[in-house]
Amino acid sequence: MTMNLTQKIIAAHLVSGEMTQGSEIGLRIDQTLTQDATGTMACLQFEAIGVDRVRTDLSVSYVDHNTLQMGFRNPDDHRFLRTVAQKYGMVFSPAGTGICHQLHLENFAVPGATLVGSDSHTPTAGGIGSLAMGAGGLSVALSMAGEPYFITMPKVVKVRLEGKLKGWATAKDVILHLLGKLTVKGGVGKVFEYAGPGVAALSVPERATITNMGAELGATTSIFPSDERTRAFLAAMGREDVWKELAADEGAEYDEEIVIDLSALEPLAAQPHMPDRVVPVAQLDGLKVDQAAIGSCTNSSYADLKGAVQILAGKKVSADTDTLVSPGSKQVLKMLAREGLVEPLLDSGARLLECSCGPCIGMGGSPVSGGVSARTFNRNFEGRSGTKDGQVYLVSPLTAAMAALRGKFTDPATWGEAPEVAELPSEVPSIRDLFVYPPESGDNVEVAYGPNIVALEKFEPLPEKLEAPVLIQLGDDITTDHIMPAGAEITALRSNVPAIARHVFGRVDEEFVVRADAVDSGIIVAGENYGQGSSREHAALAPRHLGVRAVVVKSLARIHRANLVNFGILPLILENKNDYEALTQGSMLSLDIAQVTAGGAATLVINGDRKVTVKNDLTAKELDIIRAGGLLNYVRLSKTAAD
Repeated sequence: MTMNLTQKIIAAHLVSGEMTQGSEIGLRIDQTLTQDATGTMACLQFEAIGVDRVRTDLSVSYVDHNTLQMGFRNPDDHRFLRTVAQKYGMVFSPAGTGICHQLHLENFAVPGATLVGSDSHTPTAGGIGSLAMGAGGLSVALSMAGEPYFITMPKVVKVRLEGKLKGWATAKDVILHLLGKLTVKGGVGKVFEYAGPGVAALSVPERATITNMGAELGATTSIFPSDERTRAFLAAMGREDVWKELAADEGAEYDEEIVIDLSALEPLAAQPHMPDRVVPVAQLDGLKVDQAAIGSCTNSSYADLKGAVQILAGKKVSADTDTLVSPGSKQVLKMLAREGLVEPLLDSGARLLECSCGPCIGMGGSPVSGGVSARTFNRNFEGRSGTKDGQVYLVSPLTAAMAALRGKFTDPATWGEAPEVAELPSEVPSIRDLFVYPPESGDNVEVAYGPNIVALEKFEPLPEKLEAPVLIQLGDDITTDHIMPAGAEITALRSNVPAIARHVFGRVDEEFVVRADAVDSGIIVAGENYGQGSSREHAALAPRHLGVRAVVVKSLARIHRANLVNFGILPLILENKNDYEALTQGSMLSLDIAQVTAGGAATLVINGDRKVTVKNDLTAKELDIIRAGGLLNYVRLSKTAAD
């Protein structure tokens, strides 16, 4: 039987279920990654499971999000993560070492391995041939404990690349092109597998840019084959021993196919406030740019930054354009320094920031009020930059550098000759000595808990009858940033659910928490693609703390749906989308939970009279998890039954 690459890796890691599209499958997970914004909670959950050591081949705890250590909260979390890593057998990456996805690509990702991470951009490692998926922290904690990771067997979309990028077009423009074509929900339930003659023309960092931002399509993941370009990258990283060739079988079948002519692409930009609002940069000609930000897990590689520096060298950025540069890792920064590229960057007037996520998550570097920011990042959701009315455009490093020089977007036809894509130097410095590796035994390690680290609460099971008001009615494409905002002040509370819960929907409706406090339980109503964006489980965990027991929507994003299940929130889908209009804020809804069956329909009663039909796409196991009050309760009950 011929198989595509995705099917091959799934088959090699399948521990339960059948590989039929739409069925639930359980996968053995080789590697996990966490980052400090989600990792503290994931590690608390891992401790609650009661396993004495991680049971993966490799688990890495990165500190890259909350590196602005204002007050005690973030440094306390980092100390907790360092000590918990030593006790339970994880590798620890200290603050300032780099961004988790860039570091993992350089130091740990393996072709053919499975990887789950508590960050939605974990598919970055698909650029090296890993089957890498973003997940909620609890799902990652269970994978660390050796439990299978469950997904719905996805459709596999073949993206055939032809030709070669030319001129000012970059790998960023490949994924922006796909987003413009398919939208932010066009990849739900799908894996995008890249193939064709154009693949060989892309380096591993270029491939990783594309797989990274496949998350914005709503995809399960994205993946490239492992070939000689992969081998060369791993050799440069001193890891050629983990390379193996991986590709789809000749004649392998796919559910869909998309063809992209790389040579036909031009510089593109995603307009505010959604990554799929894509237009050619030429159409923005003359638009003033107040800020340019180059970096993030999407575009912070050596080649990305060298290309930008080559544009800026010997020139000055516009006095009206604040220009920020964030290297993806200390390895990238060391390569730039060795080649004498840091000084011309500084001389241009650009600001060199720490090797961290930084401005991408609103952790400093916010634009001015109403300001236009040209960013090489992956998301431009309203308010994510830290400035509520900031106008964020997503572009390539080359486009951002040109905007910084000219102080505005201009037609790429006026830019002259593009710099060549930089190849890695003959000697690439290793920074693997900066990681903190665990001792053979963690028995003598004491985990350090700061006062902001609050133990997990135990949630009640789902009642037999749910009667609750609609706390809020939301529109389409509500992101996890809308539900649980980020930024320096709020993200520092990620290890304290009662405290962070006070900020749920804070940038959408300041009275939401007040309404939730006034009732025992509540329901959220929303439109299409509810919960898209980040994997942050706090967007489910914090509402659950406030008493939210169900969401009624037109459709759901993949990771958020899983997080809702994990914390015992019932996800219901309107059978008739027109019924959405009747579910206004304040309406009293009632549902007989006994009616709810896996994959079935049930009747939701509005204000005691009007009836609407809701359905779900839950498996029997997922419904049992929700009835139990969440996944941790379910695991505890299962262990008790087994004993």
